[in-house]
Amino acid sequence: MKLSRGVARFNRLVNNPLQGIYAWLLPPWAVLLHRGRRSGRSYRTPLLAFRRADALIIALLYGTESDWLRNLDAAGGGLVVRGGRTYAIGVPRVVETGSAGRDLARLPGPPRAYCRLADHLVILDLGQRLPGFGRGPR
Repeated sequence: MKLSRGVARFNRLVNNPLQGIYAWLLPPWAVLLHRGRRSGRSYRTPLLAFRRADALIIALLYGTESDWLRNLDAAGGGLVVRGGRTYAIGVPRVVETGSAGRDLARLPGPPRAYCRLADHLVILDLGQRLPGFGRGPR
């Protein structure tokens, strides 16, 4: 299932600023810190990110053309704040949901069902834990 770009625009303008208030502190929410690939502007994108060992699994409900995904890919990574902790992340891995059985099997039932709504998943490998909330991407 893929949600429309109109829903994505609404979420970016209305929901994201509200979710950004608590997402950095309340798992399974997380905040991605990334830099715009064309503008160079810093962005903070709240999203649901389910932890599996040293990685986060994110359902791509808007498809692979999401700006945050393209920005992370172009920059070679960024930062993620989850549960009040900041981690460096590398280049995101996009996988089809049908071929992510092993990754999904390690998630509890409700997060697994949520992830199966999407055609693709992003797997972000968590790198070094940074002190405090970290500095935004450069």
